[in-house]
Amino acid sequence: MNTVTIRVATPEEIDASIIEAWETGEPQGCFITFPTPELLWKTLTPKRWEIIKAMAGAGPLGIRELARRIDRDVKGVHTDAQALVQCGVLEKADDGKLEFPYDAVHVDFMVHAA
Repeated sequence: MNTVTIRVATPEEIDASIIEAWETGEPQGCFITFPTPELLWKTLTPKRWEIIKAMAGAGPLGIRELARRIDRDVKGVHTDAQALVQCGVLEKADDGKLEFPYDAVHVDFMVHAA
């Protein structure tokens, strides 16, 4: 199964992962990283999660097909999909179709006391 981990991490934590991968030669997995939980939730709204769930393992989809699958209007899906493309969650092919190249999503972050 091709799984991506959506996480919150500081630049230092990301650098440490890169260094570990370099030094050990061990694959670290696929990550989509946000600098704060607030930015993660601002970006991955409930309606955008619907898009991600519908696209997981589905292969490339056009906006109209995606809107049909999640029972939403095309304009709203287009707006949300573009936001997901801009932040690197979705990929856009040359033919204009969108793809979420993963079969599953794991979300990983911790909230610490202030």
